[in-house]
Amino acid sequence: MIPRYTRKEMAEIWSEENKFRKWLDVEIAALEGWNSIGVIPDKAVEDIKNKVKIDVEKIQEIEKLTNHDVIAFVEQISSSVGENGRYIHYGLTSSDILDTSLALLLRESGNLILKDIEALIRTLKERVFKLKDVVMMGRTHGVHAEPITLGFKFAGWYYEFLRNYKRMEQAIEEISIGKLSGAVGTFSNIDPRVEEYVCKKLSLEQERFSTQIISRDRHCYFLGVLGIIASSCEKVALQIRLMQQTEVGELAEPFGKGQKGSSAMPHKRNPILCERVCGLARVIKKNVSIALENVALWYERDISHSSAERIIFPESLILLDYILTLLNKIVSGLDVFEENIEKNLNLTGRVFFSQRLLNALAMKGLPREKAYEMVQKKAFETIEKKDDFVRIIKSSPEIKRYFTDEELEDIFDMKQLFKNINKLFDNLK
Repeated sequence: MIPRYTRKEMAEIWSEENKFRKWLDVEIAALEGWNSIGVIPDKAVEDIKNKVKIDVEKIQEIEKLTNHDVIAFVEQISSSVGENGRYIHYGLTSSDILDTSLALLLRESGNLILKDIEALIRTLKERVFKLKDVVMMGRTHGVHAEPITLGFKFAGWYYEFLRNYKRMEQAIEEISIGKLSGAVGTFSNIDPRVEEYVCKKLSLEQERFSTQIISRDRHCYFLGVLGIIASSCEKVALQIRLMQQTEVGELAEPFGKGQKGSSAMPHKRNPILCERVCGLARVIKKNVSIALENVALWYERDISHSSAERIIFPESLILLDYILTLLNKIVSGLDVFEENIEKNLNLTGRVFFSQRLLNALAMKGLPREKAYEMVQKKAFETIEKKDDFVRIIKSSPEIKRYFTDEELEDIFDMKQLFKNINKLFDNLK
């Protein structure tokens, strides 16, 4: 991933150095496993652990000749040890190392994503309570519907990311699987106790009935969760973009001192951060389709998944780490324009009371269809004349005759629209 969208901690997880360290962790654990059942001598294991060194440049140099990264790795670390290097990779196949170490990398990355989500959740919760009483227009199909509060909107996002946190935990559990069962998974050249030892040491579950690889449905599930989380980020960023439109003007993402909005038009304040979140989320979602393609492989395995995974996992995790952090920055620094929010709320002359009036007429005995026609006619009249719905209804004999003045006041009481919402906020505490 290009440096522009890469944060240091996640980049280090997916560095060549860390990858080879994880490979070595698995190799050393396998040696200890063999040692625990009396196959490899104590002295040899200690000698290897004391002497082994990783030389990334040397591995890359060997790979140019072998065209096989695991062989290059094994040759390099074996040569750094000397005579006892012959025990390294004993009984193993490449996928034993690759898949088990990939689980370690995905778990490490997933735990960093959890931290990102947790930080965003805290920010969203702060915004919920700060904005819970800011009444704004709710929209369906992009059209004014009924009032909500801005805090109510943020609360929906808050709970979505709580679900995403749980999904990420489940995805980490799903992928925390090790496999050291040999060429086609039958333990023909390795004792099952070695796999048991390695997985226990690395805090991984053992894969049951693996082939030469861990089945890619697990990896697809993991990446699918990344795609869901990216979609949630995109959802929030898109709504902020919509509310930043000039004609709406209710929210705006942070705009730094000295920042420029357009190379041509100095007046522009563009939602570039939110647009970046939306654009990068598309890349992650695209990678989910590749993970789906990787599930179906030939027989006990091929390696058509391998080349793709070298891209989609680091790319998706680096990008998700970036956009979660960026979205947190956006949400925490949002500008809220309450005057515009109130202006937009009153833009259609309080026709948002139409459903309460419809329900009240139905309770008075009117057929719903007739009541609907009566209310719709008055609502459209209000919008066309840029009038006030409440005033028109109160001056309409055909509707007013069904209600006392007190009943009409109750129907058009804004508090009645929000009488139940505070219970939801109480639950959030």
